[in-house]
Amino acid sequence: MKKWQDKESLKELLYQLVEFPSITGSDAEIGISEFIYMKLADLDYFKGKPEDLQIHPTRDGRKFVTALVQNGKSDETIILISHFDVVDVEDFGEWKNLAFRPRELTQEFLAIKNELSDDIQEDLDKAEWIFGRGSMDMKAGLTLQMSMIEKAGLGEFDGNILLLTVPDEEANSAGMLEAVEVLLELTETHNLQYKACLNSEPVFTRYPGDPNQYVYTGSIGKLLPGFLCYGMETHVGEPFSGVNANYMVSELTRELELNTDFCELIDDEVTPPPTNLMQKDLKEEYSVQIPHVAVTMFNLMTMERPVYDYNQKLIEIARNVAKRIEQKLLDQAAAFNQWEQFEPLSHNIRVLTFEELIEKAIKQYGEAEIIRRQAYISANFKELGDRDLSTRLVSDLASLCKDEGPMIVLFYSPPFYPAVSSRKNKHIQSVVTEMVEYARTEHSVTLKEQHYFGGLSDLSFTSLTQPVEGLKPLFRNMPLFQNGYQFPLDELQQLKIPVMNLGPLGRDAHKWTERLNVDYSFGPFHKMLPVAIEKLLK
Repeated sequence: MKKWQDKESLKELLYQLVEFPSITGSDAEIGISEFIYMKLADLDYFKGKPEDLQIHPTRDGRKFVTALVQNGKSDETIILISHFDVVDVEDFGEWKNLAFRPRELTQEFLAIKNELSDDIQEDLDKAEWIFGRGSMDMKAGLTLQMSMIEKAGLGEFDGNILLLTVPDEEANSAGMLEAVEVLLELTETHNLQYKACLNSEPVFTRYPGDPNQYVYTGSIGKLLPGFLCYGMETHVGEPFSGVNANYMVSELTRELELNTDFCELIDDEVTPPPTNLMQKDLKEEYSVQIPHVAVTMFNLMTMERPVYDYNQKLIEIARNVAKRIEQKLLDQAAAFNQWEQFEPLSHNIRVLTFEELIEKAIKQYGEAEIIRRQAYISANFKELGDRDLSTRLVSDLASLCKDEGPMIVLFYSPPFYPAVSSRKNKHIQSVVTEMVEYARTEHSVTLKEQHYFGGLSDLSFTSLTQPVEGLKPLFRNMPLFQNGYQFPLDELQQLKIPVMNLGPLGRDAHKWTERLNVDYSFGPFHKMLPVAIEKLLK
């Protein structure tokens, strides 16, 4: 008896998955991995081959699941990749208690339909929708991939299918980063050849009101550069004797926020400009000493421009900002001189990378002492999280080298998402062309190709499209690289898997109105997905 091959059974499985409040880092994130394993274990195929269904622990105590169906005829394999964690539900407000109860939440919204926005009312007039956190991003995609695994177990694909579903995609992709090694192990133990990795992240709109449905041949990349500003302490009553780090970071943010010089254009696709994700001083309590250490951090999306180029551009901007700060301090001191006569201090603000800063620290204190201090901080302040822990490591070095100050230190924090694209892969391009035609002729659906999925995804960890040499400025200036943040650099060089993303249709990911179009996702799309898999296998 087939379990997940019609609309109603797919809805029921989706309900069950959404009912797990699997917020990243929660106990339910572990619970849902065990539930998925249990549901797959009940398929006849895995009753006969239980060794091909595995649940893998991660270093931090979470779990991911692999389910391999082999047809016994070929080594050619398609990976179906998904994630089962979701973002939190604070945005649901008065509906927070129903965020993980999709049946009840959908009924509530239908009852107050006329009070909802016009676009939601229009959606509800045209199709059936399911509301709830994770209904769109991405438990519907996981539901459909579990359906494909059932099909594979029934012998409906001429090739091997490997389901990989992971935690932590919404935060640091820890699940996928650890799964890379397992993917390589599976190629050896089962003699697999990965032909493609197919993600089923949902269609994301490119702009408000975007009506298009997309098939993606890649996934956008992400850097998280930070600047630690180490100024000069002074009493607020004597501000010209110091340099306020809050002022320093504000000038950097003013320069970088929405700076279109960092935008990258590939055909008609453009990366969004950088935007600030963190800006704060590091004073732990209130006092009348000016803040002399502060940090600012930016989200920077990438496609094909080398990381080296971004690094050089960031250094250039920091140097220009340093000169502007120096001049501003002199100008303000000169203006104040009309009331109080004094000799203004002339500040030389240095711009360093983390790599340069650690070299200076080693020169002053010795390598053993610096290794000891960095190891102590890494081991004892893990609760800070990757961003704040990175900042603390840089700040400690800056305090040791305070004679170098005032200074601006460029560093990088996890997570790093390499941009990945198969837009030049002939096989992937052929499949996309055929799927666009199939969707149009068989289902009256217009699919548009987009080179890069813009929402970030675990597809980033299927290969490296940039030479390792070009990534050195990133990793050399990332305090946590291989020091709590394990990035599978060598493994990704071995995988080199072509990628594609074809997913269901929803709206408002990461919003309280997140919803899935049931009629399309569990109707025409459920028929399109196996066709895409077959074409990828050929």
